[in-house]
Amino acid sequence: MMKRYWLPMVACLALFAAACGDSDEPANTQELSEETPEVTEAAGWPEKIVFGFVPSQEQESLQDDIAPFIEVLEDALGIEVEGVVTTDYTGLVTAMGTGTADLGAFGPFGYVLGTQQFDNIEVLIQSIRFGSATYHGQWFTNDPSLCDDTPLPATSLENSPNGVVQVAALDAVALQVGVAFGDDGPELTDATDDGTAIKPGSSCMADLSSIAGLTVAYTTESSTSGYLFPALQLTDLGLDPQADVNPVFAGGHDAAVTAVYNGDADVGLSFDDARRTIRRENPDVGEKVIVFNITDEIPNDVVAINSSLPQDLKDAIYDAVDAYLATEEGELVFDKIYGWTGIRRAVESDFDIVRQAAENLGITDPP
Repeated sequence: MMKRYWLPMVACLALFAAACGDSDEPANTQELSEETPEVTEAAGWPEKIVFGFVPSQEQESLQDDIAPFIEVLEDALGIEVEGVVTTDYTGLVTAMGTGTADLGAFGPFGYVLGTQQFDNIEVLIQSIRFGSATYHGQWFTNDPSLCDDTPLPATSLENSPNGVVQVAALDAVALQVGVAFGDDGPELTDATDDGTAIKPGSSCMADLSSIAGLTVAYTTESSTSGYLFPALQLTDLGLDPQADVNPVFAGGHDAAVTAVYNGDADVGLSFDDARRTIRRENPDVGEKVIVFNITDEIPNDVVAINSSLPQDLKDAIYDAVDAYLATEEGELVFDKIYGWTGIRRAVESDFDIVRQAAENLGITDPP
C-alpha cells in the first residue's frame, strides 16, 4: 500500500484530487468524441440508459461537472445516456434496484448495502487513484491541542506494517493539499488562479479517545471513509460513534472539511485528502485543518450496473470510461468529480472487508 500515488501522473494526471496541469480549461468535447471509437448499438441493447451519481460535493455542481462525461459516453455507446444526481445514497440504490437507473457510482459501503437490498446490482468498475485501488479516511481538527506533538506542515499520515506513520506530503499516497505537479513530479507549489500560494497540509499524531464529547462532522451514514470505518475505530476504543460525541452529518466530504475550517465542528472525517476540495477558496485550509489520525485501508469506490444488461454493453461501458480517462478532458472531469486517475475491473471479493465492518457495527440496512 506504500506505493507512490503520483507515479502514473508523471505521464499524465487524471481523477477522488487536483486538476491536471492545474488547468481549469477542459478540452473540446467534440474533438475528444472524435478520438473515442464509437460502438455500434448491438442487438438487445436498450435505447437509453440512466447513470446515477451520489454527491461528493454540492449536488448542482456535480450535475454540471458530469455533463461532458455523459455526452462522451453517449457518443461512444451510440445510445442515449442520461446522467442523474440523486440527493443521497438511498435514492440511487433504490433507483438501481427498481430499474429506474442502470448504472450507479457508489462508495464501497453504499455498494455493499445496495447488494443486500437488491439482487440485480453487480459491480463493474473499481476506481484507481494514482496507482492505488485502496484509500483511507482521515480525521482532522482545527484544535492543535488535540495533538501529541506540534503539528508539522507539509506532512501526511499513512498506514504501514508498523501502524500509522507520519510522512512528507510529497511521499504521501494521496495528493495532498498544497501539492501540485511540476515537470519532475509533485512539488509544494500549488496556488490559486490569482497566484496565492496554497499552504501545505499539516498533520500530527493524536489519540482518538480525546475526541469524546466534541462535535464531530461525519459526511453521511453511508460513507465508508466518512462514517463506517471511523465509527468502527471508535467502537473498538469503547466509544459510541454517536452517543459519545456530538455528531453532525455534513452531507459530503467538502462540507465536513468546511465545517471544521469554519469552526462549526471540532473534528471531521473525509477521504484523504479532501482538504483540497476547498483549497482554492480557502488557501490556508491545510494550515487550519490538521490531520491527526486515519482509518484502515478501504477498497476504492465503484460503478455498479444492472446485472440484467447485456454483457457486451457492460464491456462497452467499461471500455468507454477507460478511453475517456485516457483523454485530457477525462482526466480533468474525473479529477473534479471523484478524484479517479484510472479504473480496473472490479472484483467482488475485494469488498468482503467492508461487509465485515458493517457486520461488526450491526449495520445490515441502509440508513
